[in-house]
Amino acid sequence: MTVAVHDDAANRVCVVGAGSSGLAAARNFLAQGFAVDVLEREDDLGGNWNYNKGTARVYRSTHTISSKPGTEYPDFPMPAHYPDYPHHSLVLQYFRDYAAHFGLLPHIEFNTGVQQIVPAEGGPAAGWLVTTTTGETRHYGAVVIANGHNWNPKYPTYPGSFAGEVLHSAFYRTPDVLEGKRVLVVGAGNSGCDIVVEASQHAVRTFHSTRRGYHYFPKYVFGKPSDQVGDLLHALRVPLPIRRLIGTISMRLLVGDPKASGLPQPDHKLFETHPVANTLLPYYVKHGAIRVKPDIARFEDRDVVFTDGTRETIDLVVYATGYLIAFPFIDRAHLNWRDGHPVLYQNVFHPECDTLFVSGLIQPDSGQFGHVHWQMRAAAAFLRAARAGAPEAEAFRRERRERIDVPLSGGVTYLESTRHYLEVEHWSYRKGLERIAARLERTVGRRAAREAGAALAGVAP
Repeated sequence: MTVAVHDDAANRVCVVGAGSSGLAAARNFLAQGFAVDVLEREDDLGGNWNYNKGTARVYRSTHTISSKPGTEYPDFPMPAHYPDYPHHSLVLQYFRDYAAHFGLLPHIEFNTGVQQIVPAEGGPAAGWLVTTTTGETRHYGAVVIANGHNWNPKYPTYPGSFAGEVLHSAFYRTPDVLEGKRVLVVGAGNSGCDIVVEASQHAVRTFHSTRRGYHYFPKYVFGKPSDQVGDLLHALRVPLPIRRLIGTISMRLLVGDPKASGLPQPDHKLFETHPVANTLLPYYVKHGAIRVKPDIARFEDRDVVFTDGTRETIDLVVYATGYLIAFPFIDRAHLNWRDGHPVLYQNVFHPECDTLFVSGLIQPDSGQFGHVHWQMRAAAAFLRAARAGAPEAEAFRRERRERIDVPLSGGVTYLESTRHYLEVEHWSYRKGLERIAARLERTVGRRAAREAGAALAGVAP
């Protein structure tokens, strides 16, 4: 095997993917003085948000679930003329502007995927060998995996066989596939709720199957985006039980009681599942345009039999059942894999390895981009501190080992589900990352100041 080695290999970072997480990684590692190569298998950036690419997981009508302040990168606000909840086309343009503003485009290699990542000779401390789809193997001092976790569709299994059409929400784009059909949407996440609402406007008959009841958040509370109201309560340090009470009352006033709307009663407290922002679902259920069903018991040809004994003849089943976490180009052992997912400190840092990071491996109860910024700011600051031999780097190594299993839930107890493997309570999670980054950056800053002073004095630092 021939390995391409740059003169600055020890200081060079490989970022896998040029979506929202990869762009944030490139921006922050460049800011800390590292050389960066971003490897992107598509011919354009944007990842999930680039509607015209095969990697996209947005449909034509997709808008953000969180409003602008809770979605954007903190060092690059979304334009003032953007609406509260931008369309995916605006999000893609935002990424283009971000990449241009921070000079990221020269560092992105398009049409270059990753086939394999293995430790270099001498182990991860010596870096990583990255083999690309172009057949080249390169040596890097560190690697950031940033290709996302919402790409590998999860399909449930049921007894029997279904003779109709099956589509996963990952591949849903436009409602024309629903026209003239009896459609069953399975799953009550944000994508499932959006698609079933679209089906109610295009299909002959629409059914929605869920295993449990959920709380449906309005996008606006008293004229303000609901996530901004929620963040105000966090900023005021309102305790969880009071925030839960305020949220419950607001939802009852603005959305109504789920059971009264014909929806299943939630079997859990508010915030114990990933939030569903959708007020149109209860609206169309009340109008009879969506018929609510429990979980599927079995398939019989084109009939779907549900756990309550009812059955319906269905033409198309849309599975909005989420994704399985997978990074096929690297051995799971290198990601501290446990119980179906990587177990990393802050969902970013390996407990033992200094040179491997994962960007965007979270499902926050808010927007994502700002949290990924702080993930990568902390990661870049740590790698620089580690390279400099700063004492704080060793202290952080102890922290990531000892606190790796500390929940990131901000005191909330999430329901046991694969859906919540990566769930984080956004406010406390972000504050924690900000503290880590600040601590590590202060250490590096002090060392840089000492070195500069020593250079001026003409002595060794």
